Amino acid sequence: MHGLEEFKSDPAADSSASGPWYKELTRYHWFVLMVAALGWLFDTMDQQLFNLARMPAMKELLAVPNQTPDELKAQVNFYGPLATSIFMIGWATGGLIFGVLGDRVGRAKVMLWTILIYSICTGLSAFSVGFWDFAFYRFLTGLGVGGEFAVGVSLVAEVMPNRARPFALGMLQALSAVGNVSAALMNIALGQVESAGGLENLAVGETPVKAWRILFLIGTVPALLAIFIRRNLKEPETWKAQHDAGVGKQLGSFAELFGDPRWRKNAIVGLLLASSGIIGLWGIGFFSFDLLSPVFRKHFEAEGLAENVVSGKVATWVGITSVMQNIGGFFGIYAYSHMTSIFGRKPAFAVSFVAAMFSTALVFWNLDQFNEVFWMIPLMGFCQLALFGGYAIYFPELFPTRLRSTGTSFCYNVGRYVAAAGPFALGMLTSQVFSVANGYQEGMRYAGVTMCSIFVLGLVVLPFAPETKGKPLPE
Repeated sequence: MHGLEEFKSDPAADSSASGPWYKELTRYHWFVLMVAALGWLFDTMDQQLFNLARMPAMKELLAVPNQTPDELKAQVNFYGPLATSIFMIGWATGGLIFGVLGDRVGRAKVMLWTILIYSICTGLSAFSVGFWDFAFYRFLTGLGVGGEFAVGVSLVAEVMPNRARPFALGMLQALSAVGNVSAALMNIALGQVESAGGLENLAVGETPVKAWRILFLIGTVPALLAIFIRRNLKEPETWKAQHDAGVGKQLGSFAELFGDPRWRKNAIVGLLLASSGIIGLWGIGFFSFDLLSPVFRKHFEAEGLAENVVSGKVATWVGITSVMQNIGGFFGIYAYSHMTSIFGRKPAFAVSFVAAMFSTALVFWNLDQFNEVFWMIPLMGFCQLALFGGYAIYFPELFPTRLRSTGTSFCYNVGRYVAAAGPFALGMLTSQVFSVANGYQEGMRYAGVTMCSIFVLGLVVLPFAPETKGKPLPE
């Protein structure tokens, strides 16, 4: 194993062990956790690159001659959420496809494929010339992004000792915030270059080089991780045992997932839990960047700065906002992993759904001053992203080895088919219901607060969810 010792996990020993959870991990345990965490870190970096680049990309790709600023704004308000919905549909589709393949072919192999797909297609997004080719590249990127999560958490869940499992999965999900922060720091750096005029004379053919295009090119870097996966990562012993024992025909079966009442109930409960949090984050929370751009612009225009300087500073502060949101998210996921180990999965989810609803409504309704960014945004990130720590810990605990990647992927990614309507609904509410024509100057605020009711769905589902605290993975 290239210097990495084999692991053996004794469930009985795991349950009776004492001391810090990380003392139970071997070098190979740490290696698996590192590879899975990096795969998901780069995955979330790609997601955040898109969130940060969406508005400037839409402004450039949708601009036409003789278009008024209000007409362009209306186009951006409609097509920006539509691009997000298309990305999420790709995410859901890829999750279902690669979730099944993760059970049938193997976790390590499928992780390699998904990382290569989302890396390469992110780079292709940089060469977009219009909305529809941009949306196509984002759909392809979504295929890889969606597939990586299920195989990654299944791999970690099956390799880790029982007692260490929730903490390791919580760490994996918390480190995803590092990917988001990395994307934000890149956006800040490019914003500084743009405000200084460093990109004004750059072009590839007839296409000007903008900061958002460079961000997508940087998104190809995760492909290098595939080298380490190919050389050192092996399949979990539990998966190999079932595959080698001749039950391969049962691996990754949707028919079996929904044919057994226990797994069917768990899949539906997990789907609804995921839909609530994913719509809350992707349909509302990540649009805080678009909400805050006018706040930042007003602040810097009041200082009498030139337009290119204002644009650069707005991009910089959007990046800083993302950093603050994801630092809050890191601590939220970390706090969730400890809370769920003490009180249980269901109580931790209940607290997180309520906190996410009120913190998100607070931001969209009240945040209109520059100094409010520094406490409202980290608070929202803490509360919203804590839910995703719950998904990483809870979903692998709902399904047996032969269906773990399939079931986890179903919960997390079919939830994205449902959630894909979230950004579109926000766009429709903003551009049609709470529009300027209807007397609303900042329609996104009203739309965002209205959509916060989605977090109630998670609370309604919780009574039907099984409690998995302290239990071994089902087989």
